[in-house]
Parts: sequence; structure tokens; C-alpha cells
Amino acid sequence: MFVDKSSVVLKAGDGGNGIVSFRHEKFIDKGGPDGGDGGKGGDIVLHASRNQNTLASFRYQRLLKAPSGKPGGMRNKRGRSGQDLIVDVPVGTTVLDMEGKLLADLTEDGQKVVIAKGGIGGFGNAHFTSSIRQAPRVAEKGEEGQELQATLELKMIADVGLVGLPNAGKSTFLASVSNARPEIANYPFTTLTPNLGVVDVDKGTTLLFADIPGLIEGASQGKGLGVEFLRHVERTLALVHLIDVYHDDIAEAYQTIQNELKAYQVDLTERPQIVALNKIEGLDDEIVADKLKELKKVVPKGTPLFAISGASKQGMPELLYALKDVVTKERTKVAEVEENQGLPVIQLDADLSWHITKTEDGFIVSGAKIERFARKTDFESPDALRRLRDIMQKMGIMNGLYRQGIEAEQTITIGKRPLGTIKY
Repeated sequence: MFVDKSSVVLKAGDGGNGIVSFRHEKFIDKGGPDGGDGGKGGDIVLHASRNQNTLASFRYQRLLKAPSGKPGGMRNKRGRSGQDLIVDVPVGTTVLDMEGKLLADLTEDGQKVVIAKGGIGGFGNAHFTSSIRQAPRVAEKGEEGQELQATLELKMIADVGLVGLPNAGKSTFLASVSNARPEIANYPFTTLTPNLGVVDVDKGTTLLFADIPGLIEGASQGKGLGVEFLRHVERTLALVHLIDVYHDDIAEAYQTIQNELKAYQVDLTERPQIVALNKIEGLDDEIVADKLKELKKVVPKGTPLFAISGASKQGMPELLYALKDVVTKERTKVAEVEENQGLPVIQLDADLSWHITKTEDGFIVSGAKIERFARKTDFESPDALRRLRDIMQKMGIMNGLYRQGIEAEQTITIGKRPLGTIKY
């Protein structure tokens, strides 16, 4: 079964905890701290592979979880890091968060993207030694790995997309010009999954065609499987719109598909198009000319118009050479856009910022950096709490609380989603 959309939960590995430990060796008095750091949690890495062609495996594996790092050990032994979880996905897979924001787009074979980062391991007490702190009893907890719910979508990558109503002859066309062998039969919706075919136009030009299963009126709103199939048209550089010459109303057939392409979430009518009357084998030239004249009334001026036969290959060479010119121009445009994107805008790091909110019970302190320290703090340890207060003092948070009128023994909550509390 062809599956091109799936929801998954991605959970990177947590970092291992650092430990509090002191050397205990015969004849060595006060050997000092030797607690090791925790290991890093494993990342989740998506790997685009041409050996994958569907997202079917994610129908039954909705949770992707990477191993966590191990805690540190005595004698400054660092915990083992969690192994990265490498997940193979088909080339053409996009990753969206629950708000529809694009997180990754894997368009090349072998491309890798870290989609969820593992947590950093916590420091052991050996890390905190200094000239004035000879025996620290502080160790950090490991950071939690990133967790997110995402949607994987597969969009076929092809130069040309074949669109049209059911029974327009798309599969016959693809089989005629390429190495593809799609199922062909004389009934609607023969093709239930998109098919790819490689077409050698001449010695120097090869085009990749995608046969998009028949669209119907209302496809852009989800009728039939239209939305699922229109997704694959997004990546094509050009479209070939095939129309059955035997259709009762050729103009209506053309307009139906155009309306669905325009109503989709991306206006697909902006793609360069070639319109072709198909199945003309056996028809008189006069009848074909009349049909083309009827079609010209609704086709935008400048759109190439052909009369062809996928079965007998009549008119096919001319169409393919015209298509070659269109795709070559589009490839050049894409290359120029990629080249002129320029340097990325570097924005200031906002990790150091923090915010204080006064509540009935006390104060809430929020901010990326202070919350990160709070996640690594053991709130049951007096030494760890003392270190957290020192960090808040150095960041200016304590002075900020004083200016807002905090009183002794009032509660300070770290994070809007409470990570822990301390007393002023």
C-alpha cells in the first residue's frame, strides 16, 4: 500500500547525570573529587534513501526514540553517550511540526538532517573544583533530549507531472515514452499510486515524469484522494495536462483540473503547462482541428497546445522537445534562485535574556539560559541550590527580583512550566 503521510513522535535521548564522588584509595588522604560527567543523549537523524519509496513503516512505528546517555562514574569516568538513531526515509520527504512549520526537506539521496537533538550530559563534581572550592558536592542532571510531534509527508520529486481527469491516458502516455510499466485498464482510477518514469528526450536531456493519479472535481478539498495526489505536483517543474479527446465537453474537462490546481494550498496553475489532447489515433484531422479550436477558447494565450496519441506515439516527439525547453528554463531559474539567496541573517543570541513575573505566591523567572541551568539542578541538594543562586546572582536575576520588591523567604519559581522553586 502506498503511504505518503504519517504522524510520528520524535524523542531524542536524555543526557546522563553527572555524579558526586571522591577518591577513596589506601594511603591517599583527601583524594579529592572524581565524579565523572554524564554521556550525551543520542540524536534522531533522518536519512534520505532512494531505497525507500513509501512511509508505510511509520504507520506501525509512531514513536522514534533514541537511547539516553549513561551517568558518569567514579575516577572521572565519563558516561557512555547514547547512539544516534538514524531513520531512513524516502527522497522527497518533508517534516512539518504540528503548526505546519517546515522543519526539514530531504531532496537528495544520502542527505541527513538532525531533527531532534539529544540532551547534553550533566557535569560531575570533578568539573567544579577550583582554588577556593576543593571539595564540591555538586553534580548536574543531564539535559532532556528534544521531543516533538511531527508530520512526515512524501512529495515525489519529478521534472514533469502528468495531470488530468481519470481515463485521460496518463499511464499509457508514461508507458509509451519511458521505462515505467504502470497498470493500464479501461476504467477510472486504474492508477492508485503515483508512478515515476525516466524519459530520454535526446542524448543530452533526461526528464523524470510523475504520473499523478486521476483528479476529480473537489480534489483540492479532499474529495477522493485528490489532496494526497496534488501534494506530489508541488515539486514538479512543469505540468502536462492530458485531456481525453472523446470527452463530452473538452473545455469543461480542462477547466475542472485547472480549478483544482488553483484551489490547492499552493496555486499549482502557476507552474508552466503544456496541454495535450490525447487518444487522437483513428480520428480525422478535421475532427481533431475542431477539438483544438474548442480548447483554445479556454486555454490561456501562450500555453503550448498539442494533439497526441500515447498509444500510437503520434505527436509525441514534438511535445517532448517543447517540454525539454520548458524544463531547461525552469531548471535555470531554480539554480539562479539558489545561487542568489545570499548569506544567512545572523541574529543575536537571546539565551541570556530573562523575564520576571510577579504572582500572588511569589515570582516566576523565565528565560532560556536560566531554565537550562534549572533542568540540570537537583533541587533536593542544598549544594546544587546554592550553585543555582550563584548563577542567578551573576546573571543579574537576584538584583532584578530585589528591584521588584521581593522579600525574604518568598518563593521563586523557575520556568513558566515549573522546573523547581527556591526561597529568596
